[in-house]
Amino acid sequence: MTSFSSVYADPLSAYVALKRAVGFQFERQVAHLQAFDEYLLKKGLRAPLAQEMVMAFITDDPSTSMDLRTRRYQAVRGFCEYLASLDPRTPSLDPKALPGPSGRTVHHILSDEELGRLLREARHISNRDPVRGITLHTIVGLAASTGLRISEVVRLDRADVDLATGGLLIRQTKFKKDRYVPTHPSTLETMRSYAALRDSIFPDCRDAAFFVTMRKRRFVRNTLQQAVCKIARRAGLRGPKGGGISFHSLRHRFAAKRLIAWYEAGVDVQAMLPMLATYMGHVHYSDTAYYLTATPELMGLAAERCQARDQP
Repeated sequence: MTSFSSVYADPLSAYVALKRAVGFQFERQVAHLQAFDEYLLKKGLRAPLAQEMVMAFITDDPSTSMDLRTRRYQAVRGFCEYLASLDPRTPSLDPKALPGPSGRTVHHILSDEELGRLLREARHISNRDPVRGITLHTIVGLAASTGLRISEVVRLDRADVDLATGGLLIRQTKFKKDRYVPTHPSTLETMRSYAALRDSIFPDCRDAAFFVTMRKRRFVRNTLQQAVCKIARRAGLRGPKGGGISFHSLRHRFAAKRLIAWYEAGVDVQAMLPMLATYMGHVHYSDTAYYLTATPELMGLAAERCQARDQP
């Protein structure tokens, strides 16, 4: 039983319970959070969390290594993100305040409006070769509606796509396993339209790939990644040089939207995680559970569910 005693005792306990409820062991992080709790109690600090307060905590003991300081900082930073989902006034801690190991990147989840912009820019990426735009439009739509990895889209063969039922056979995925992925009827219709256009424009194409470039060849992963980044820049979702929306953002959107829909429908999300893990090709449920805390909206919904479950 994890216990805390500072002014943040209750939210700290709730945060740890939430993390463990969604599949994380969270042992080392708890030790760092307990050290933070003891520091607050010892100093008698009751002020709202702030960057300066956290930096004072991790540098309080001059004998600690930089690696330990970084891990403590990341643990407290995760707690602050959780707290912000309950109280928007909670400040965000600087992710680059310390060097060294860091947690998994929290990705921006595309809104419906942003995805619409991305799809429109994909469709009109080339005035000279409209088929290129239709190809990219279909790829972006497929990835957003199924959560497929970029490598899985690139490796998709014509024989792997059942245009009658909408089933996709995803072969030799990231963890060397095959899986079957059904598609939404609207996605299937788009795939059928693309296949018909591809066959009419490239009747002599001998490549087995379902999606082909203007050279009638299978996409190279880097080429497709660069194309999606170009589309994202045109849609105002990526800076000219810095980071922003990438192909992997479509996978994050799929997972987050599915989890949000389940929460809003009152579904037992924990019971559904194995199904989502299988659909997305995850080996460990913790990889799928990560999406539960990937956005403030999901963090808040998960916290509400845990609080409601604990009430008598």
